[in-house]
Amino acid sequence: MPDATSNPGPRPRGWSLVAAGLLLLVLALVVIYTNRSAFLSPLALVVIASIGLAALLLQLRLRKDLPKRIHAPLWLNVLGLIFAIGAVIADFLHRSTTFMIVTALGAVLCFAVSGVTVLDTLRKRKD
Repeated sequence: MPDATSNPGPRPRGWSLVAAGLLLLVLALVVIYTNRSAFLSPLALVVIASIGLAALLLQLRLRKDLPKRIHAPLWLNVLGLIFAIGAVIADFLHRSTTFMIVTALGAVLCFAVSGVTVLDTLRKRKD
């Protein structure tokens, strides 16, 4: 018969479950209180991408089973934030649509590459 201490069973999820629920709530509020035409805007992609990246980074902070701290590339996140702010300003001031689309796409790409980098590092740690 195996020893009970060798297989402790499922780990309590605690704060990571609460954080995941809060991020789902934020995403639900964005979807509920946004009209249909707003989802055609490139800024909607920026908001969704930033919520996804925030969820990933929050999960990293709350996980206790990681052997070493895993960090997202700071320069890439700062660049994505600059692009996102540029897209919002371009939309708010009714500047060039092309500029807004390019900056929104830049923000989404920066957030996506940052997330993929973190997930790849996590995958390599598991192997």
